[in-house]
Amino acid sequence: MAVTPASASVSVEKLDLDPAFALHRGGKLEVRSTVPVRDADDLSLAYTPGVARVCTAIAETPALVNDYTWVSNVVAVVSDGTAVLGLGDIGPSAAMPVMEGKALLFKQFANVDAVPICLDCTDVDALVETVVRLAPSFGGINLEDISAPRCFEVEDRLRGLLDIPVFHDDQHGTAIVVLAALQNAARLTGRSLGDLRAVVAGAGASGVAVSRILLEAGIGDIAVADSKGMIYAGREGLNPVKEALARDTNRAGHTGSTEDALAGADVFVGLSGSTVSEAAIASMAPDSIVFALSNPTPEVHPEAAARHAKVVATGRSDFPNQINNVLAFPGVFRGALDVRASAITENMKVAAANALAGVVGDDLSPTYVIPSPFDERVAPAVTAAVAAQARADGVARV
Repeated sequence: MAVTPASASVSVEKLDLDPAFALHRGGKLEVRSTVPVRDADDLSLAYTPGVARVCTAIAETPALVNDYTWVSNVVAVVSDGTAVLGLGDIGPSAAMPVMEGKALLFKQFANVDAVPICLDCTDVDALVETVVRLAPSFGGINLEDISAPRCFEVEDRLRGLLDIPVFHDDQHGTAIVVLAALQNAARLTGRSLGDLRAVVAGAGASGVAVSRILLEAGIGDIAVADSKGMIYAGREGLNPVKEALARDTNRAGHTGSTEDALAGADVFVGLSGSTVSEAAIASMAPDSIVFALSNPTPEVHPEAAARHAKVVATGRSDFPNQINNVLAFPGVFRGALDVRASAITENMKVAAANALAGVVGDDLSPTYVIPSPFDERVAPAVTAAVAAQARADGVARV
């Protein structure tokens, strides 16, 4: 494909007047050496002939790659650009600023090195094959912004093929943070998860993962809606992921709209980009919990929701209780890499959520059910919990 020079279509100088463009000029990442090369002796150790001794040792004992290269501390951030933020299918080149940002956050919050990789393919077989071939260079794979339902198959197949952690952050990062916040919201209102009936709007990557982790954690009942209404057993036109969800959720048998199902519900989790009326929020049970997480426009305005709900959370930084994946993925990978885990188990995700919820402690309030991404206690707490659970689950290798 021919590349049009930027100057032919847009003035870079004008773009740089926007501080976001100015910050991104030249990219947000670089590679730096961890060892000095000051003279011929240093060069002979860092490269030939000294490096040959290290290569020979790794060839004889492959596990040494984790001790004598950066592999055990580096994650591939992989996207095909088909579901980028709220922008949709914008392609691999346009996805690169987001993947660079993700790599920056890995380093900033958990000292994990990460490499952004944007692939020019969307076929599931091609994505899986490409990542498998890249995998020997990395200690973990973070899948990012791959559209549903392909993302489920890509992750499942990679988990089966690789012996390193594979984690689709759009699914599991969101799910971990939602579970942590909901645990604290339930505690604030004197209830357990088992006491709650939840309604989730959205059956894409995050909606399915949130529903699954809440089931794993013991939610009382949960019903999920997609663009056609509630998902229930026997509904026509469901894909395999939604059919499985229908079997495991919606014990109350809701068949109408999201707003219909909200009547008397305890929890609303919005992950759909749709809208929910204030009247529907008002119809929920007393001490309701509303997580309106679509970004930048929540399903219901937080101020309107707060007139009726005990706890309101959004995905935005300008309102209390921001549900932000950066609370989860850096610590999850740091913990998995520290013990050289072969996988990230469901128990490890729940352990991460429990640790994240615990950071709030006795400071719990309606406007503080989840800590700030800049709370320095977060990543260490999640790291320790994930590493310990990996050992308990038998997937740790050190």
